[in-house]
Amino acid sequence: MTEIDPRELRNALGAFATGVTIVTTIANDERSPGQGQKIPIAMTANSFSSVSLDPPLILWSLARNAQSFKAFDEAEHFAVHILHSGQKGLSGICATKNADKFAEISWHPGINGIPVFDDYNTCFECQVENKFDGGDHLIILGRVIKFDNKERETHSTPLVFYQGQYKNIA
Repeated sequence: MTEIDPRELRNALGAFATGVTIVTTIANDERSPGQGQKIPIAMTANSFSSVSLDPPLILWSLARNAQSFKAFDEAEHFAVHILHSGQKGLSGICATKNADKFAEISWHPGINGIPVFDDYNTCFECQVENKFDGGDHLIILGRVIKFDNKERETHSTPLVFYQGQYKNIA
């Protein structure tokens, strides 16, 4: 068996165009132990997929070295926001370590208090169904509890990632 060059593999996988999502949850504030305060958590992810309609299941994967790994690993609920083409800046902020991801975004609490953005193409609010080892990633399977599909109303084009760059589709 030949050894696979990780950079070449990443480039090859980049030939598959994906939508861009932001996944959110709520976590204990590590800066105030014992206080029970919760803080909103968000991260950009393009490893999202539908799994099943009955029961309604989706999945996404989380890098084990992600800054928000502990929060999502311990979370019982999360939301996946499928972004529209006008949200490239938000995607960049949520992909940046130590950024204040909620400073300029309008959101409200969803199920179990998880942050749900007010602007998106589609949003899925989920309960964690299961987690699986995925090598350097954790695969999180979620049961869709609630969803909202604004894309049908606005006809917004999705934000797409292809070959390491954001792309516009017509």
